[in-house]
Amino acid sequence: MIEIPSHYRTGDDALDQRLADLLDVVDPPERGLVFEMMVSAMRLAAEEVDRGELKLVSAAVKEFRYSFRVFAPYQGIRKCTVFGSARTREGDPAYTCARDFAAAIAARDWMIITGAGPGIMEAGHEGAGADKSFGVNIMLPFESDANPVIADDPKLINFKYFFTRKVMFMKESHAFVMLPGGFGTMDEAFELLTLIQTGKSTPAPIVLLDPPGGTYWKRWKEFIEIELRDGGLISPDDLALVMVTDSIDEAVAEVCHFYDTYHSIRFVGSRMVMRLTRDVPDDELADLNERFAHVVEKGEIERIDATDAERRDDDHVDLHRIAFRFDRRSWAGVRRLIDALNDAT
Repeated sequence: MIEIPSHYRTGDDALDQRLADLLDVVDPPERGLVFEMMVSAMRLAAEEVDRGELKLVSAAVKEFRYSFRVFAPYQGIRKCTVFGSARTREGDPAYTCARDFAAAIAARDWMIITGAGPGIMEAGHEGAGADKSFGVNIMLPFESDANPVIADDPKLINFKYFFTRKVMFMKESHAFVMLPGGFGTMDEAFELLTLIQTGKSTPAPIVLLDPPGGTYWKRWKEFIEIELRDGGLISPDDLALVMVTDSIDEAVAEVCHFYDTYHSIRFVGSRMVMRLTRDVPDDELADLNERFAHVVEKGEIERIDATDAERRDDDHVDLHRIAFRFDRRSWAGVRRLIDALNDAT
């Protein structure tokens, strides 16, 4: 009898055992998680969920599985998502700006992700080139064809649902650059800021890029400052999460500088562990503790070695680390802490 690898069960002991037995067919490394997915499928069947709901769950799982497979060979390469209007035509200053930014960041060994459509998305792929591009296309009745740069590339993924597509944007991107756009671009901008502000997505550079002399994002920021910040609807520090510029050089510098020292974060128990590309000397650590005490719930920021949990997962164990008990609220403060580490490089 094979041990059942989770406390999450169907409620039928015999069925649970049969599912556990099936795991031996593929012998996945994460047996517990795979078992729980199988249990969820059985529960959906037993609860007589209607056909439409089953189709939604099935399609979402298929889209995630295929997307994970497409991105898997490129996990060691940083990627920047470029958002913007599908209606922007070649020759428009915003199109030229998107193309030139993508070319510049690709020259720094980054890859580009876009929604695969025309306009700003095509400009991003054109600038980076197909070899350094991913397309995450949404199938719409009026706008579903991928642009010619990425159309026949194996790194093109077609999505039925916006929510699965958005998950992949967030999961795979290390930076976000947004050109002018319509409702979709606004939706992506505000959702991205909300996810990072609330800690539902890890910190990343967000650049709102106008073409030289443009005012789209400049006026957007004025609205945010007057109506949201001054109205007390967001914290003044929340504006640290985003940069507004009309300079491609500044946009590239912002994206790349974010990773000069900072690498990634992970929670281990009650502590945030921040992985870094260099050691933090005593005087710098003392300065960080003085300036960022407000993000620490208890104790102080400390240098640490890789934790047992990270060693078990072989999770960047070669990197330097600092750790602290984060208050789980001050994500803009975490962004400022990352900036301070990078600026000290």
